[in-house]
Parts: sequence; structure tokens; C-alpha cells
Amino acid sequence: MLSPERLERLRGQLDTGRRRLDTARSHTGRIATAAGAAAATAGLFTPEFTGESLVATVVATGAGLVFLPTRKATKFTETKVVTEHHDGMSVHTRREPTHQARTASVLYATPGVSLIGVLVAERMVSGVHWGEALAVALWSAGTWWLRPGRAARHMLVPPLPPVEKAADLVVPDQVVYEHPAAQWWAERVAIEGGPAPHTVLEEIERTGESAMRAVIRSTVPGEPVPEIPLKRLSARLDVPVELITIGPVPGRGASVQRLTVGTADEALDARAFWAARIAPLAMPGAVITDINFGSMTTTKEVDA
Repeated sequence: MLSPERLERLRGQLDTGRRRLDTARSHTGRIATAAGAAAATAGLFTPEFTGESLVATVVATGAGLVFLPTRKATKFTETKVVTEHHDGMSVHTRREPTHQARTASVLYATPGVSLIGVLVAERMVSGVHWGEALAVALWSAGTWWLRPGRAARHMLVPPLPPVEKAADLVVPDQVVYEHPAAQWWAERVAIEGGPAPHTVLEEIERTGESAMRAVIRSTVPGEPVPEIPLKRLSARLDVPVELITIGPVPGRGASVQRLTVGTADEALDARAFWAARIAPLAMPGAVITDINFGSMTTTKEVDA
């Protein structure tokens, strides 16, 4: 199941695609209007391209009507028709376009049909007539400014609201953690849909060359740390599952959990223990510089 964050991201991508497609349709409509105006203007002086212009107008208008979304189920009304037969009656349902769909189709076809009328009139009237020139000017200006095809499509599929300006958006501040491991955890693990959402990593200690331990704390007050799938966490950390353990913190509630990764190095672990537990109380400022591991032996003198 997709998380709310992923659904919102997917919805945003779909909206972006719809806006780009609507922009492409808008540019195509502008190009078609300019081409129609050029064809009608050329028809005032020569009938040489009238046939090709008529064919192109019919094809463009027909293709637009085919792809106009008037055949969606939500744009049809169902009517029950009762038919009487000699052996009884039969009832079937007939789906008919709604008034809105019919209006949109007529509105969309208006520029093409009117352009065909202008081209036919130019073919029938010899020479340049002021009425033809006025018709070409009215068609070009009216189609360019009123945009009937775009209005018909938006009548059936309302356009998306405009994207808000960046200055009007309030972007929440992202928390920046001092420790790189805590920052990595917040960006890769604690996100929505991640292995441990709504958690932070604290009290991070390095216990070896490839080992660490830390405390996982829930950021939701009064809620426990969620169940963290070790396999997913292992995939994010790129560490074998058997080297990752999550367990309780002694003396603390379920809102915190102890995380250990890797195998602790004894020398490095002893230094951390000395710095955290012994030095502050017994020997402030003292640090361990070297550790030697060995076995302690005792000798006992025996009197002869």
C-alpha cells in the first residue's frame, strides 16, 4: 500500500503531466489557427490551395472531435427503452450524450465549419471582395481570442488550478543534525515509507572500524518506536542482517530502543566507556591513550 507521501508525490507527477499536455494542446491550437488564417488569406487571391485547405480543415476538425472526451461514462445519460413484442416486452438501456457533451462538440467544430464556409465562399466569388476579406478577419480574430476548441475541452475536463508561485509557498525548515549518521538516518530511514518513520538517532557512539551503537527515539510523544524490519534496515545500511540488533534500553520505556551495528572493537569500546562513565567522575580530563590486552599470571613462592 502506498504511503500518503508517495500518493501525494504521484498525484503531483500526474498533475504536472496534465499541465504539460494541456500546454501542448494550446500551442497546437494556436498553430492550427494561424494555418487556417493563412489559408483563408491565400484564398482571397488564388484558388490554387483551396482544395488542400478544405481537406486539411476537415481532417483536423474530425480528428479533434474524435479525441474530444465526450464519450466518457460520466458524460452520458442512460435511458430505459421499453419495446413491445408479440411474446412480451423487452427493456434495454440506451446511453445518450448529455446536453453538455453536445454543446462542447458543436463549440469545438465551430471554427472548422466556419473556415470551410469562408473557403467555399472564396472559391465561388471571383476576385477579391471586401466581404470575403471581412470574413477572413473576423474568423482569424474571433478564433484567436475566443479559442472555442479550448473552451469546449475545458467544458468537459476542467483545467487544473494554476501552480502557486514559489514566493507564496511556505516550505518547512528541514532539521539539520550535527552527526552525519543522524542526518543520514533522518533522510533515508526515518522518512515516510522508510524502515523507521517518525524516529531520530541519538547518542551515537562509534565502537569499531565498522561498528556503532546509538539510541533510536520516537518523535511522537507517548508512542513507542515502531517495529523496524531488520531486512529493510540492512538493505539501507548495506550491512548483513546478523550484524544488526535492536533492543530495549535498560531503565527506559518503549519510546527508545538501542541500535547496534557491526562487531564492537574492544579497545575502541573501552575508550568510549572510560570517556563516558569513568573520566567525568573519577579523573576529569584523563583519556586512555593505549590499551594492552593480555593475561594476568601470579607466581607463588614455595618454601623448600
